[in-house]
Amino acid sequence: MSDTRRRVKVYTLNEDRQWDDRGTGHVSSTYVERLKGMSLLVRAESDGSLLLESKINPNTAYQKQQDTLIVWSEAENYDLALSFQEKAGCDEIWEKICQVQGKDPSVEVTQDLIDESEEERFEEMPETSHLIDLPTCELNKLEEIADLVTSVLSSPIRREKLALALENEGYVKKLLQLFQVCENLENTEGLHHLYEIIRGILFLNKATLFEVMFSDECIMDVVGCLEYDPALAQPKRHREFLTKTAKFKEVIPITDSELRQKIHQTYRVQYIQDIILPTPSVFEENFLSTLTSFIFFNKVEIVSMLQEDEKFLSEVFAQLTDEATDDDKRRELVNFFKEFCAFSQTLQPQNRDAFFKTLAKLGILPALEIVMGMDDLQVRSAATDIFSYLVEFSPSMVREFVMQEAQQSDDDILLINVVIEQMICDTDPELGGAVQLMGLLRTLIDPENMLATANKTEKSEFLNFFYNHCMHVLTAPLLANTSEDKCEKDAVVGSNKSNTICPDNYQTAQLLALILELLTFCVEHHTYHIKNYIMNKDLLRRVLVLMNSKHTFLALCALRFMRRIIGLKDEFYNRYITKGNLFEPVINALLDNGTRYNLLNSAVIELFEFIRVEDIKSLTAHIVENFYKALESIEYVQTFKGLKTKYEQEKDRQNQKLNSVPSILRSNRFRRDARALEEDEEMWFNEDEEEEGEAVVPPIEKSKQEDDFPDSYEKFMETKKAKESEDKENLPKRTSAGGFKFTFSHSASAANGANSTNNKSVAAQTSPASSNGSSSKNTNLTTAVTAAKGTLVGLVDYPDDEEEEEEEETSPRKRPRLGS
Repeated sequence: MSDTRRRVKVYTLNEDRQWDDRGTGHVSSTYVERLKGMSLLVRAESDGSLLLESKINPNTAYQKQQDTLIVWSEAENYDLALSFQEKAGCDEIWEKICQVQGKDPSVEVTQDLIDESEEERFEEMPETSHLIDLPTCELNKLEEIADLVTSVLSSPIRREKLALALENEGYVKKLLQLFQVCENLENTEGLHHLYEIIRGILFLNKATLFEVMFSDECIMDVVGCLEYDPALAQPKRHREFLTKTAKFKEVIPITDSELRQKIHQTYRVQYIQDIILPTPSVFEENFLSTLTSFIFFNKVEIVSMLQEDEKFLSEVFAQLTDEATDDDKRRELVNFFKEFCAFSQTLQPQNRDAFFKTLAKLGILPALEIVMGMDDLQVRSAATDIFSYLVEFSPSMVREFVMQEAQQSDDDILLINVVIEQMICDTDPELGGAVQLMGLLRTLIDPENMLATANKTEKSEFLNFFYNHCMHVLTAPLLANTSEDKCEKDAVVGSNKSNTICPDNYQTAQLLALILELLTFCVEHHTYHIKNYIMNKDLLRRVLVLMNSKHTFLALCALRFMRRIIGLKDEFYNRYITKGNLFEPVINALLDNGTRYNLLNSAVIELFEFIRVEDIKSLTAHIVENFYKALESIEYVQTFKGLKTKYEQEKDRQNQKLNSVPSILRSNRFRRDARALEEDEEMWFNEDEEEEGEAVVPPIEKSKQEDDFPDSYEKFMETKKAKESEDKENLPKRTSAGGFKFTFSHSASAANGANSTNNKSVAAQTSPASSNGSSSKNTNLTTAVTAAKGTLVGLVDYPDDEEEEEEEETSPRKRPRLGS
């Protein structure tokens, strides 16, 4: 079965009139008992499975095209094609088909194609079974020929018959000789008729005629006929363009003459389809389906021939990366690759896989890294297009390359950083290139398309790499445009908007909006890494400086970033926002916007409405206590009054709980330590936030234990959330001072038989601890726990409770144990 003569690809025509590759295999013709007749069988070369089993029906019209294609229709809308590797194999199978149908193998079509709607009429008119009689090919008969060609287009049967007549008499070549005569005589009328004739012959949609018309000998005359459109005052100069303007550039000389001829032919036929022929109307769109197929199969063949010639591709890569290559040559090489990748899009998925793997093996990514950093705008643009093909094909392949590269080279020359720098330095005022690159970066950092294998997770490895090596490059323009000295003047609530220096240059604003869009995406998809980054860099404060920009779209981007963070309903973020007083710039923007009813106004109100509807208690308390006076005058929405109502209801609930502490204790004794742990973990975050420049979450790459932290921490948070929802009513609520009431006092007061007044006094002792660093809090905690020991030793026994000294070493050391 390894005989290459019988090696074929099986294609089917889909609804969009595009050919789908069904696989490669070997074809044979044998008698199939089940189908009661000779059949074509194609078995896959990979696993021997049956790709095609098709009975050779005596009445089916089979067509042979381009010496290596056999095309036919199985059912009304099911077209099939076999593309042979070798002409000899195609001829063998064609003979078998002709034998079954009793035809001479020299024919190109085994049956006359009959349109069902005309079948009955066809039977009634036996004279139509004869071929159409063509007028003699002379100058004075051109009008008659043109009328004949245009009249048959509406009837599929007559189209087929005319095509056969044209083919049998070698009529196309005779017409093209007349064209040369007409042009020499400047016979305009004749040239107009020839335009109609040649256009009509193209619409016959016949592959055998295309092969004659698009041969080297004839194609330029065909293009010449199509220049003389009667609707135009002056003929177009298509031939001049194809011969003089369009230059065939060989980056590396192509020695295979058949390949060269195919490339020339494909370019010219594509030109005829795209430029010369008018866009087909709805009624004509199927007229050119064979032309589309002709171009498609040519492209597949070109890509396959180039791909198989590894010597050619290796030479192209060598020159592309060679420093000695001059700029013009390099530009041509990159443009060749861009074109090559565009052609590859016509391939089917498995062939495209092989194509990109070949490029990867030859070193396309290191080559791109060099050319993307070049000064030439054209080269960079073409390199970006090639990079986009690679990212769309396999983001994982690109990620694997950059992570390996990071072990060998500096951050500055990493491929992703080169891409980010191209995005930042885009000179186009509309940032067209930057938008394209931002989309590619988003694909690369999207966890949705990252694989998790048995021994490693691409997600954690790549995100660790990205935040360590690339994030600082991405945020550099944002941090530079919102630096401290630029926003110091804006420290007072309600300060004059014009005092703040903000990027008023439209192009910079566009770039910052793009960067913010990417960071907003990170907030949604990279929970742990981005949280660490935002808190380390105090990023939200910097972003909110942009609320003062005169470009409303940029202010809205900044607001959208904050809205995503609040949308996560994460208490760490909430505490960061309240502690940094980060609602202030948003409320200033709302007040500065005045009574204007615009998108900014709606977006800010939606942010507060979300906090009200989702009942985010810590934020509600912070907003009401600090900003309610500035906001109470806004009455056209009930949002702010609603927040005040929620806040007051919460206060009442707290007071009622204080009065019913004993019953709470009785129902919840078992949960005391879990809460103590939660508070312990909160203190850990608070303590680190207050140490200047210290990381709130451990730096990303330090030790194995810390590497595992994100996962274990997230598991811990999920357990914590489940517990909270299980017993929401009994959880301690955040008070206005920012502390938590009775978190540590329950067990202590129960042990001492304390009444509710004592409870209040213990609560009063513990709540200030949250704002005074963790040491005093820990002492209170220790006192509470040891006081409770006599009564509670049987509930949960923690070894850390044994000694005060151990307790004072604080929670960061215990974190891994918490999440485990």
